[in-house]
Amino acid sequence: MRPMQGPSAGRGVGSYAKGLLKGLIAEGFDSKLTLLLDAGLDEPELPPGRYELAGSRRRYRGQLAAYEDAVALRADLERIKPSLYHAIDLRMPGRSPVPFVVTLHDLIPWAWGGPRMAGERLRFWVGRRLLKRADMVIAVSQSTATDAARFAGVDPRRVRVVYEAPGEMFTPKDGAPERVKQHWGVEPGYLLFVGALDARKDPSSLLRAWTAARQVRPQLRLVVAGDPGRQAPSSMPDARMLGRVDDAELADLYTAAGCFVFPSRYEGFGLPCLEAMACGCPVATFRNSSLPEVVDDAGELVDDGDADALGRAAAGMCVEPDRWRRAGLERAKQFSWRKTAKQTIAIYESLLRR
Repeated sequence: MRPMQGPSAGRGVGSYAKGLLKGLIAEGFDSKLTLLLDAGLDEPELPPGRYELAGSRRRYRGQLAAYEDAVALRADLERIKPSLYHAIDLRMPGRSPVPFVVTLHDLIPWAWGGPRMAGERLRFWVGRRLLKRADMVIAVSQSTATDAARFAGVDPRRVRVVYEAPGEMFTPKDGAPERVKQHWGVEPGYLLFVGALDARKDPSSLLRAWTAARQVRPQLRLVVAGDPGRQAPSSMPDARMLGRVDDAELADLYTAAGCFVFPSRYEGFGLPCLEAMACGCPVATFRNSSLPEVVDDAGELVDDGDADALGRAAAGMCVEPDRWRRAGLERAKQFSWRKTAKQTIAIYESLLRR
């Protein structure tokens, strides 16, 4: 559960850790859990349960964290003596005294980006190498499962696809349009983007899509929520930049939006699309990586990189939002953290029966 203590605690792997833990508790599995935390950081806010806590001490938490864990995790496991270890990110033991499972969220540094991802490939190099040693790899999408074989040489027979799910906060919110207007001064029905504006999320395509959408609906505004990140463009002309928002505010933003526009060029799972659909927000995105698995026919999928088509699709969805809201809500019902937990428990039990 250490990702719940780091910079990813609110999103990404931290969201996965929190959602899976709540699902395991709901399934009555918590009495069988020991959560490994970083003793050098504040304890995260954890849901109530019958699990135990154990601490680890690390010198590194950045680029070298996975390398240190490859050496140090074995001693932790020998001290704690679990029946099985589940690594929820690419920090794994080089040698494990017990069977271990790892959740693979993506291999984006190898699957996308070329030279610009050299630093990320160095950071996660040891994790990619150790994937082949895991007794089972949980991939969060079929796209990621394919990447595990293609880029890490993992035997497909040792990979299971278990989807993520939206957090319990992400449901349609009564009064959201009024709160969004009062808090940020934005009229409902806008185009919404959520996340960092790094190269992979293709901010230039986001602006081109907005331009194309305004040719159909000139009044459409673009709202961007989340920390823009270090790779963000110096400016996003005329877009309403909100910065960081909490989950309650984000659920309001999804609910009040006319369409969620997601020009990402590669996703291990694409959780923002699922969160949007769970809030009844229409979704328009590129057809690439895992996004067709998540969105399916409940949203508009356009050819990868065709920003003009993305904008036209988004504008069209704003014209008839009710159809897409219903489709998205039905699609989102197929994903839940209890379902994720059940499938994860089945993987644990299959390994312990060996």
